[in-house]
Amino acid sequence: MRIAVLDVSGLLVITDLFVIASGTSRRHVLTLAEEVEARLKQEGRRPLRREGMEDATWVLLDYGDVVIHVFDEETRRYYDLERLWGDAPRLEFEAAAS
Repeated sequence: MRIAVLDVSGLLVITDLFVIASGTSRRHVLTLAEEVEARLKQEGRRPLRREGMEDATWVLLDYGDVVIHVFDEETRRYYDLERLWGDAPRLEFEAAAS
């Protein structure tokens, strides 16, 4: 799974980070989004809004300071947020062990 973290705080006033990830199928996209919600709920965080759970080609989870985008591969390539927000610095991170 490819994950990109973009610092958009200098470009947008509505959020600080975009986390962009992709799943291999619609079910995988849903599972990833549900897991993000479950883990952040353990930290006491709930999304301000969530979109795309029905179609599951692009799920958006908005936590205010962080917006998480989970795409299927085709939709991620089509919208290419990494290119669209190419001026945003990429942040290094280590994925947590499952």
